Amino acid sequence: MNDLVQIAEAIAQGSLSAEAVVSNALHRAQQWSGLNAFVALEAQAALAQARACDQERAQGTLRGPLHGVPLAHKDMFFRAGIPTEAGSLIWRGHVPQATSPLIARLEAAGAITIGRLHMAEFAMGPTGHNAHLGRCANPWNAAAISGGSSSGSGAAVGARIITGALGSDTGGSVRLPAAFCGVAGLKPTNGLLPDEAMMPLSHTLDTAGPLATSSRALARLMTVLTGSGHDYEAGLTLDCAGLTIGVPAHYLTEDLHPQVAAPFSAARQIFAELGAQVIDVAIPDHAGYPEIAAQIWAPEAAAFHARNLAERPQDFGEQVRNRLEAGAVISRAQYLAALSARKVAQCDMLAGPFGKVDLLLTPAARMPVPLADDVGANGGAAMQAMVAELSALTRTVSMLGFPALVTPMGFDTRGLPLALQLIGPPNAEQSLLRAGFAYEQATPWLARIPSPPSPLA
Repeated sequence: MNDLVQIAEAIAQGSLSAEAVVSNALHRAQQWSGLNAFVALEAQAALAQARACDQERAQGTLRGPLHGVPLAHKDMFFRAGIPTEAGSLIWRGHVPQATSPLIARLEAAGAITIGRLHMAEFAMGPTGHNAHLGRCANPWNAAAISGGSSSGSGAAVGARIITGALGSDTGGSVRLPAAFCGVAGLKPTNGLLPDEAMMPLSHTLDTAGPLATSSRALARLMTVLTGSGHDYEAGLTLDCAGLTIGVPAHYLTEDLHPQVAAPFSAARQIFAELGAQVIDVAIPDHAGYPEIAAQIWAPEAAAFHARNLAERPQDFGEQVRNRLEAGAVISRAQYLAALSARKVAQCDMLAGPFGKVDLLLTPAARMPVPLADDVGANGGAAMQAMVAELSALTRTVSMLGFPALVTPMGFDTRGLPLALQLIGPPNAEQSLLRAGFAYEQATPWLARIPSPPSPLA
């Protein structure tokens, strides 16, 4: 049983104990220790919580829709009294006094946190490399990148150590690890989820977001995370009738690798078969959008880290330091111009394609998952070019602040996952989850799960 919702329902019905599920997750974490997905496991505390959940269930009480389900989260969400180190040396030993509202909501709904997950240093990096923690590997092929910056979240859910995790997304940091590790991930509308007690990267572009084993699992997590009373799971259907899905005529679908282009064409056909009206649609010129994003997030990040950058530059990894230093020289005039350009871009997208369609369909990335040896991680020109290419189809959405969902659309010739991306206007999470769920039910991709490495003799 490898899906979050299936596990939650089995625990609620009594056919699985929370203790057995948590024990299995801890065992799988040890099996998959070579991934380097976890910063820390909290085995004893998690097992104690599981036993308490089982006792409560035996007495007829459930905490909520995640009762007894083990989760783990990117190591940037604060939990009072527990270290939160953000993949960094500078925050080593940092123990917050507050707890993230998102963590509090998940645990109040019955989820059991079993540990903290690997991430790029201060959430800056799309590959899974970290100068202080080492690289987080891809469960489908350890030589491949996991994606980042929510690298441990993607790898741990991809390996089915856990079935759900929190990540953050400022330019693709939920969607890329989900895409590269073969699971579903959702970047919500900016501002939909609270960002208190969460390490900031860019206060304008940051959002938390869940990764999980299916769009249905994402829907259950979003019902809890929003705290709004809206049941996203209840809105799922097996078809896409009534939805108009646009395929951008340029930029977001240009220059695709052949191994991406063919599955993407097949995915388009499947959405049509599911009852959606699938049409080609013009979009505003996106060529300048990545630069707008860079001139917003980089100076915001540099401002947040300014003191440590001045006093402890040697304690940053090279590529992170280089990116912060580049952000520090962006002028206030450039920054304000970028914020103004962002507002224009939002209006252009809403009046343009989203005046004609409900959702846009694109690949999650133009290329198959890169191998780690093919990716420069030193922060130089090669690294910057790689960052731009990896996140070309995700960063534009983050700049706009719009929601987007990724889910698998097949595998390349090496057996590594390929993924599509559905993009919506603000607050279109229900439509995104509905379309993702219908597509997943019509395709076999999420049923494929990587095998853990064989134990050493």
